[in-house]
Amino acid sequence: MKASDVFESAGKPDLTPMIDVVFLMLVFFMVTTELIKQEADLGIQLPSEAAPAATPELPSKHTVDILPDGTVLLNGGDTGDAPVGELTGLTHMLGGLKASADRLQKKTIVTIQADPYSPHYRSIDVLNSCAKARLKFVSFSQM
Repeated sequence: MKASDVFESAGKPDLTPMIDVVFLMLVFFMVTTELIKQEADLGIQLPSEAAPAATPELPSKHTVDILPDGTVLLNGGDTGDAPVGELTGLTHMLGGLKASADRLQKKTIVTIQADPYSPHYRSIDVLNSCAKARLKFVSFSQM
């Protein structure tokens, strides 16, 4: 007996049942798989076209507070200036407010509220800042 006779006698395996099983498994998984909803099916409502909101009105009246330690606040916010020295931050902010009001053709009114225990030279510094920002309507008020 030759070696080739041994291989021929064993024969080739029949692949038909294996192909049938794989086909049946494919059909089974296709039938039992849940389909994922696509994004278009989620019911998302996109915003409609809306008119732009009106631009907010800038206040024409501004308040400069001088605290007892010499700190200067514009409309309740810090100006970034030291309690002693020139008020460059306040001058820059007031200049920006005046430029914005001028574009809207409004008057810029500044009210200075100095604490009774604040240093008096700080009131002069604030007046100098108003003059550098070219503000004409400046008044004093009690705290």
